[in-house]
Parts: sequence; structure tokens; C-alpha cells
Amino acid sequence: MALIVHKYGGTSMGSTERIRNVALRVAKWARAGHKVVVVPSAMSGETNRLLGLAKDVSPAVQTPAVTRELDMIACTGEQVSVGLLALALQAEGMEAVSYSGWQVPIRTDSSYTKARIQSIDDARVRADLAAGRVVVITGFQGVDEDMNITTLGRGGSDTSAVAVAAAMKADECLIYTDVDGVYTTDPRVVPEAKRLKTVSFEEMLEMASLGSKVLQIRSVEFAGKYKVPVRVLSSFTPPDIPLEEESRSGTLITFEEDEKMEQAVVSGIAFNRDEAKITVMGVPDRPGIAFQILGPVAEANIDVDVIIQNVSHDGRTDFSFTVNRGDYARTVDLLMNSVIPATGAQQVIGDPKICKVSIVGIGMRSHVGVASRMFRTLSEEGINIQMISTSEIKTSVVIDEKYMELAVRALHKAFGLDAA
Repeated sequence: MALIVHKYGGTSMGSTERIRNVALRVAKWARAGHKVVVVPSAMSGETNRLLGLAKDVSPAVQTPAVTRELDMIACTGEQVSVGLLALALQAEGMEAVSYSGWQVPIRTDSSYTKARIQSIDDARVRADLAAGRVVVITGFQGVDEDMNITTLGRGGSDTSAVAVAAAMKADECLIYTDVDGVYTTDPRVVPEAKRLKTVSFEEMLEMASLGSKVLQIRSVEFAGKYKVPVRVLSSFTPPDIPLEEESRSGTLITFEEDEKMEQAVVSGIAFNRDEAKITVMGVPDRPGIAFQILGPVAEANIDVDVIIQNVSHDGRTDFSFTVNRGDYARTVDLLMNSVIPATGAQQVIGDPKICKVSIVGIGMRSHVGVASRMFRTLSEEGINIQMISTSEIKTSVVIDEKYMELAVRALHKAFGLDAA
């Protein structure tokens, strides 16, 4: 039978009753003869509670020493989850054993709170599976070469699950969440949004990077790199749903594009509220200036998204880019204190109340006029475009945050996704 990795989010693990339901579902797969590894998140709200306690006693400046302890604290939420789930499985008559990331071990670098997985030693897990046990592994965490506990950043349990599936060459990784698949856009914004039966890896990667909250982007990167079949499905269906039905439900992230998929010019509308725009004005227009601005930002471990450099006038130009809203104040301080003195730029201005809206679809490769339809639709709604970014299968625009929902609804209708 197959080797299957299950991943359950915090909502699915939100109470002891829900944990028992997870155990019933996992036991169903194991009794059918499958080898099952489970990667659960912390119980809903637990990580925020733990980090809230840390914030009460921690200094404002997050030094490496501080972030090390934040990881030590945050990782305990998942340790509680795996222990409870292993107990619930044992209560169902299943042999089950739980492990923390350092016990597997899942090796990471030392970037506390944002660590990246480097390797996974699956020998211990394979031995337990061979002995007929269900193995429950903490998500979100690992251990660096100095045996310090690290965490992978918010949503890191998805990454853990896909990485474990990749390391063990699992037949499929099932991501159980509080939605029943990947939709053309967020149904809370557009009630007419439709669930996609399949979505290509490239589309899912773009949607995750552009703000879709269904999967964490690094988990999609892992899936693509190691060709791990991933299925997104709901943990709120009855746990005794027939296995055959459950195994075909949700949305399958596929690596094979067919003609039917390409017929849909746009597959989905993604959006991200957590964006802020920063402009460095009066920058000397000389070779290497982009690196002088963005190099220090990268060294501060701040991700930059959309980048625009204006046409030069009198030897100076304006340089704009977007960052996560949570990094806005830190980025502005960095630019004011380090970049402006070093480059001779005139000033830094910013806007933390912007958002990014994107259309995504592999069909955009073979259809012309897609971007112009997007721009026309926004124009008809009176929405001003501040920045534009494109790739082969997506077009993104930065707009005022207050127009986000209007833009998403208009684009969803304009590209016929209401009838998808």
C-alpha cells in the first residue's frame, strides 16, 4: 500500500474533540493498509499565546539571543499537539509514536524564527513504519548543527509535511485544512468563487507567493522541487467518509499540464493585504545603486517584492519597492539611517496602506490581451494602479488597500471565474 503524509492545521487540532476526530481519520487510513506519517500544527491560537508571553518579558530589539529563545518557546505548541494526537491514536487501538523535530532529526540552518530545512534523516521514522506504527512528527521546527531548536516561520508546518514527504518519497502529501481545496479566489470576498479540482504547481506557487493563504509558499517550493503530489482537502468532513471518496476530494496540485487546463486563461485571483510601499527619492542614477539600496535590506532578512525604478532626470531617479507590512517600519529606519547617508539619496517616503491583487493562469502563456483586460477592468471601476509586476503566468498590480475587495470581485467576474 501507499506511504501517505497527513498534515493538519491549527484549526483541525483546535480542541481535544477535534484531535480525536483527526485520530479517527488517520486510523482509517492506517487500517486500510497505508503507512501514515502525520505532521500536525499547534492547537489553534497556541503559538500566538506563547509568543505573547514572550513579548511581555522580552526586550523590543530582537537580537539573535532573543530569537533563539522565541524559537525555544514557540516550538512547544507543536510538541503538545503530537503528544495528544499519539495518545488519541493509541486510544483508537493504533500503535503510534510522536517525535519532535530534533528527534527525527530535521536539520535546518540557524536563521531563528525563519529557518530553512537542509536535510531530514528518515531512518528512525522508516523503522517505526516498518513495525506497523503511525508516526506523528512536530511541524514548524527543526534543529541546527549546534543542536539549537529552530522554527520555520508562520505556516511552517506545511513546509515540514511536504519536506518529510519528499525525504521519504511518499506517494502523496495530504494537507488537511479548514477549507475544502483551492478556490478561484477567497470565497469570503467573492461568494461565487469555485473550487478547482486541479491546479498546476506553477499556478499554486504564484498564488501562494501572491497572498493565497491556503498553502505556505515554501511548502509549494518543496513540492515542485521534489515532485511531491500534494492534495488540499478539508478536515471537517466526517472522519468516517469512505476512503475512496476522500482520496479524490479537494484540490490536487499537479505537475502535468493538459489542454483543458490551458483553456482557462486565468485560474485564480490572488491578493495580499500585508503589503507596504517604500520609495527612495532622488537617488543618484549610477551603476550599482539598486544593490546599494536593496543589499542592506536583504542583509536584514527583509523580503522585497515588486520593484520599480523611474526614468532618470538630471542624474537622479526614484526607486520604489514593496515589503511585508510587518517589516515596513524597520525597513524605513534602515533606509534613513544607513542607505540615505551612503547613497546621497534625498528622502524616503512610504505607504503602508496598499495591497497587491494578481491574476494567475498558465493559459496566459498562449493568450494575448490578458493584462490589458485586467487594466481596463480596474479602470472601469475607477481604481488607480500604482505599480505593475508580470511573469509568464501572472500579472500583479499594487493599488490602494481600500479598493482591494472591489478589484477582486471585478476581476473574478471579468475573467469568467464565476462560472468556472
